[in-house]
Amino acid sequence: MTSVRARAALITLVAAWIAIWEVRTIVAPDLEIGPLFSRWNHVVGLLVTAGLCLGRGFARDKARTAWLLIGGGVLAWSIAELYYTAVIWGMEEVPVPSPADAGYLLTIPLLLSGIVVLRGRASGLPPTLWADGFTAALGVMALCTALVAPAVLDALPTEPLAVATNLAYPIGDLLLLGVIVGVLASTGWQADRRWLLLVAGVGFFWVADSAYLVQVARGTYVFPSPWDAGWWLGLLLIAAAAWQPVSEHPVRTDRARLIVVPLAFSTIGLGLLIYGCLADLAAPAIVLAAASLLAIMWRLILTFRENIGMVHASREEALTDALTGLGNRRALGRELARLLPQACEERPLVLMIFDLDGFKHYNDTFGHPAGDALLKRLGSRLEAHLRGRGCAFRMGGDEFCALLVLDADVDPAPVAAGAALALSEYGEGFTITCSQGAITLPREAGEPSEALRIADQRMYANKHAGRSSASRQSTDVLLRALAERHPDLGQHLAGVAELAEATARRLGLAADEIAEVHLAAELHDVGKVAVPDSILSKPGPLDEQEWDFIRRHTLVGERIIAAAPALGRVARLVRSSHERWDGNGYPDRLAGDAIPLGARIVAVADAFDAMTAARPYHEPREPEAALEELRACAGTQFDPAVVEAFTAAWRAVGVPVAA
Repeated sequence: MTSVRARAALITLVAAWIAIWEVRTIVAPDLEIGPLFSRWNHVVGLLVTAGLCLGRGFARDKARTAWLLIGGGVLAWSIAELYYTAVIWGMEEVPVPSPADAGYLLTIPLLLSGIVVLRGRASGLPPTLWADGFTAALGVMALCTALVAPAVLDALPTEPLAVATNLAYPIGDLLLLGVIVGVLASTGWQADRRWLLLVAGVGFFWVADSAYLVQVARGTYVFPSPWDAGWWLGLLLIAAAAWQPVSEHPVRTDRARLIVVPLAFSTIGLGLLIYGCLADLAAPAIVLAAASLLAIMWRLILTFRENIGMVHASREEALTDALTGLGNRRALGRELARLLPQACEERPLVLMIFDLDGFKHYNDTFGHPAGDALLKRLGSRLEAHLRGRGCAFRMGGDEFCALLVLDADVDPAPVAAGAALALSEYGEGFTITCSQGAITLPREAGEPSEALRIADQRMYANKHAGRSSASRQSTDVLLRALAERHPDLGQHLAGVAELAEATARRLGLAADEIAEVHLAAELHDVGKVAVPDSILSKPGPLDEQEWDFIRRHTLVGERIIAAAPALGRVARLVRSSHERWDGNGYPDRLAGDAIPLGARIVAVADAFDAMTAARPYHEPREPEAALEELRACAGTQFDPAVVEAFTAAWRAVGVPVAA
C-alpha cells in the first residue's frame, strides 16, 4: 500500500508541475519564479516517468518484457532530452543529426515493440478486428500526414543525412500513432484504463511532436511553447498506464461500434481522396487514404466470409445431434425426401428404427453422464457398421435410425442384425439391447411421414412383444409356484384375471395397461405363499394375529413380483390391491384416486370372485347378489365407477342369474 501511494504521489506531483508550467507558458511566458521553472525541472519529471515504467518492467509478471521495452523508450527520450538541455540548449544553430536525435528516434521503435508485445498476449483475435486495426491506423496516419507533411517536406534540408533524420520523426510518429489506434481497434473498442492511458499518452506525444515539426519547418518555434508540455504529459500518461490493474475481458463481437468505428476511419480516407481531387494533397497522404479504403474492403470480405461460415455452421448444427454427431430427425427427414423419389423396386430404400432396451435402468444406475457416454459409443458403432451401406441418425432420447440404399437382391436382414448388435452392450449389472422396426420403400410407403409412422409402429410392436414375453414367462413361473403350494387358488386367479381384464377394457384403458391389470389380477395372491395353511383354510373367523398374516401378503407379493424387472409396474398394483376407497384398507391406507386404477379394478374383481366361490368359511352367493353387495359397498370399499364398469362387463361376458 505504501508503494502504491508513493507512485500516486510522484505521478500527481509531476502532473501538477506540468499543469503549472502550461498555465505560466500561456499566461505569462516571461514570468520567473525561481527554480520552479528551471530548464532542468522537466528532465527530472521525465526521469521519474522512466523510472515508473522500468519499475513496472522489473515486477515479476507476464507483462515485464513489454514494460521494459516501453520504459526503455521513455528512458531513451529522457536521456536525449538531458543531453539536449545540457549541450544543445543554447546553440544558435542546432546540429542535425546530433546524439540527442539518436535518443529521440530510439524511443519510437522501443515504444512500438513494447505496445506490440503487450497486445500480443491477447491471442485468438478474429481477423475482422485485425482488419479494423489496419483501417483505423491507416485512416489516422492519412489524416496526420495531410496535416504535417506539407510543412515538413517544404522545409527539408539538402544534406541526405539531415533529410533522413527530419523524415524519421514524422514517419516514426505516424507508425506509433497508427499502431496504438490499431491496438485499440483490436480490443473491439472496449479498452480498459491501461490502454486508454496509453492511447492518450501516445496522442499527446504525437500532437507535441507534430506541432514542433511544423513550427520548426515554418521558423515559428519559440521556447517555451505551449506544445512542449505535450511530450511530458504523454510520457507521464504512459507511466501511469504501467501501474493500472489489468482487466482482460473477452472481446465482444456483437456491438454496433465494431462496424461503425472502422467505417468512420475509412470515411476519413475517402474524404481525403475527395479533397485531393479539389486541392493539393501530399502524395503520402493520398497513398495512406487509398490504403484505408482497401483495408475496409478487406474487412467487408472477411465479414462476408464469417457470415457464410456462420450460415454453414448453423445449418450443420440444425441437422446434427449434438451428443453423438449423427444426423438428427430433421436430417433424416431431408435425406428421406431426397432419396425416396429415386427409390425403386430394383434399388429400394430400407428404413430401420431402433429403440434401446435397458437404457433407463442404465441411466438410473450409473447416472446421466455415463448414459450420455454410452449413447456416444453406440452411435459411433452404428455409424461404423453402416459406413458404405447407409447413414446413421439419432432421433432423440435412446432412439436411433438407419437408412440404407440396397440392390433388390441384397437381404437387409444381416445389416439389420449387425446394426442391432452395434447398439448392444453388456456389463456388470446392465444389459443394453434394442427393439427394431423396418420398412422397405417405395413398396410399403410413398411419403417420408408415412414411412416413419409405419417403422415406428413396427418397432414398438416388437418392443411390446418382447416385454410381454418376459412378463408372461415370469408370471407363469410364479403361478406355477403358487399352484404347487395352494392348488385351489389357480381357478380363482384365472377367474379374477378374466373379469379384471374385461373391466379394464370397459373403462377404456390402453392395451399395455390392460395387460398389466390382467397380470396383477393373476398374481395378486402370490404373497399368500408366506401365509400358513392353517390360516388360509381356517373355517371360522380369524383372530387379530392371523389377520396380521393376511394383511402382510400384499407386501410379500410385491417383493416377489418385483424381482422380475419386467413386472415392476404389476408389483405396485398388487401391493395396492387390498386398499379401500374410503382409506381403511391395507397396507398403505390409500384412499380415492390415490389408489392406482388397476389395483381398484383387481379389488372389485377379487371381491366378486370371492363372494361367488365356495370357501371353507361361507357358502357361495348368486352372481346378482354379489353384484348387489358390490354396489352397496361402492363409495366406501370400492370405487363406484369401477363397480359400474365391472357390472356392465360381467353382464356382457358372464351368465346372468335371475334375481
